[in-house]
Amino acid sequence: MQRRRLGAAGPSVGAIGYGAMPLNWEYGSPVAEPEAVAVVHRALDLGCTLIDTADAYGPFVNEELLGRCLGDRRDEAVISTKTGLVMTNSAPITYVNDGTPDHIRDSCDGSLRRLGVDIIDLYTLHRVDPKVPVEESAGAMAGLVEAGKVRSLGLSEVDVSTVERAMTVAPIASIQSELSLWTRGALDEVVPWCAANGVAFLPFSPLGRGFLTGQLDTSTLTSTDFRFGMPRFEAEAAVANQAIVEGIAQVAGRHGASNAQVALAWLLAQGPMVIPIPGTKRIRYLEDNAAAAELVLTPQDLADLDSLPAPVGDRY
Repeated sequence: MQRRRLGAAGPSVGAIGYGAMPLNWEYGSPVAEPEAVAVVHRALDLGCTLIDTADAYGPFVNEELLGRCLGDRRDEAVISTKTGLVMTNSAPITYVNDGTPDHIRDSCDGSLRRLGVDIIDLYTLHRVDPKVPVEESAGAMAGLVEAGKVRSLGLSEVDVSTVERAMTVAPIASIQSELSLWTRGALDEVVPWCAANGVAFLPFSPLGRGFLTGQLDTSTLTSTDFRFGMPRFEAEAAVANQAIVEGIAQVAGRHGASNAQVALAWLLAQGPMVIPIPGTKRIRYLEDNAAAAELVLTPQDLADLDSLPAPVGDRY
């Protein structure tokens, strides 16, 4: 797989990363642990070396599972985990922000323990806490780097002014935000800023939470799946949003590719600092996603994809 740099001074990782969340959190029933181990090991075999999780997934269960899955292959992975969200309710799932220095330091120790590692490769503030200046949160995270617990730092779902404030106290290697063919806001300012400043951009939900693949039957979603009730997945919106799926399928047909491969290749074409982190719990989808790194879209393909309609329905 082609490689990309995780920040100007960061490690080289596969151009397609892997999001571990679906293994046992928010996407219906979890897979059995032997299957989860097989998926994670196959991701490493394919070159998807950036593996993303968070303490909020569960909470905690996803980090614990990932730690067990990696086992003696930990050194082959670049582990990304996050802090700053605390679950307050499980049905429905609700979170509150906590970007206080004490919470960040405690969270890091917990993540190290659950992952079974001595150091976290990329530690990201999951969401900025509106009650805590981002400089304070970033300063606490910088202290973790100094303590040898973390290698590099990231922010998630931030605008340019916020990341620039954070960078007055700590170097930021990456920004993680939603970006896909049905969520493009980050292209306006954040992605160009990353390109100009040597910061990696990690798109989460790069396949529109599965919708853009054309393989998802939204009528089968149950209340155990966090997509259930999301505006874009509701019946009327889902029908309207098929126009986006059909447009992707037209491009895919030209290349003998899948919708997922086209959607990921479009992201890779946004610049060499873009490293998508699609999640899946199935090896067949993992292999399909990884193959997107070899798909080169033509200028006409990109123009057709850029002209796809905006989605019906808000993100959340």
